[in-house]
Amino acid sequence: MRVDLFDFELPKELIAERPVHPKDESKLLDLSSGSIQDKIFKELPAILNENDLLVFNNTKVIPARLFAYKGEAKIEVTLYRPVDGINWWALIKNSKRLKEGSIIQFYNDFIPIEESCFSAEVIEKKDGDGVLIRFNVEPQELNEFLEKYGHMPLPPYIKRDHGADEQDKADYQTIYAKHEGAVAAPTAGLHFTDNVMKELIAKGVKTTELTLHVGAGTFLPVKSEDTDDHKMHAEYGIINQESADIINQTKKNGGRVIAVGTTSLRLLESATDDNGIIKPFADDTAIFITPGYKFKMVDMLITNFHLPKSTLFMLVCALAGTEAMKEAYEYAMAHKYRFYSYGDSSILPCVNKRF
Repeated sequence: MRVDLFDFELPKELIAERPVHPKDESKLLDLSSGSIQDKIFKELPAILNENDLLVFNNTKVIPARLFAYKGEAKIEVTLYRPVDGINWWALIKNSKRLKEGSIIQFYNDFIPIEESCFSAEVIEKKDGDGVLIRFNVEPQELNEFLEKYGHMPLPPYIKRDHGADEQDKADYQTIYAKHEGAVAAPTAGLHFTDNVMKELIAKGVKTTELTLHVGAGTFLPVKSEDTDDHKMHAEYGIINQESADIINQTKKNGGRVIAVGTTSLRLLESATDDNGIIKPFADDTAIFITPGYKFKMVDMLITNFHLPKSTLFMLVCALAGTEAMKEAYEYAMAHKYRFYSYGDSSILPCVNKRF
């Protein structure tokens, strides 16, 4: 399938640099009834039905963006996938300067390079997969050093002179984040507040959680001309028995399974068998959903607005229909919806289901 089928022109002024506050005051483009309706996110409980099930991704973002020197050269490192406690695959700017065995020394605004005791060795370089690095600390110490030296890994389209700031530490994390490991936020969940959660419970909407550690590959553009030639980066996901039982029981009772974010959706579809039953899951997934895919589990999706020619825009086109999504995005742009990670939200029906 041609990638340019999923292209569109987005005015730069619609790219959100900060979220609205309170976060549940963001706009919500509601397509759940088959027509386009303008809502506010805090109205979500009124849209959903009793016994609907919201599935949240409870991954927690780590400070995965690091600044370093290799000799006199400045290096910017974004971790995207752990191998074990101290070995990580990373996307590195200026990586041409690095060779296997190179040492990069980390620093930040508070710890100058001459006082730094945190470094990493280049273990391997691989085209398309970035650079494998090994940190010079014990596995149990790594999170402490990342907190000390690292920054929240904001998407490249959010510009900060000195990386993520203190406000981003709160803004770029969901209120239900639990398990550290993500290097990008599951941003559909950023709109949920305690008040919205309370109203959902009062309405009788059920919730459950899974974990998909989002990688920096989610920011990467599709560079190939055809979707068949694009390689998805794998991400690690977990669905436990309790959550699988809740999801299967919801389906059995006639309730709707609503994925909060494309990350939740991708893991749900990865863990569902060909009979429409979800199984416990603890593995990598590199599922790539494009138009023509028949969904096995998800009935609806809550998601932000995505980049042109991105795998995520292809996913929502597969879910709700390509023409319907192009029309919705044109409407959103005309009505000044805010786009991307800190932008507004939408709720979409699944119109291409296997069961």
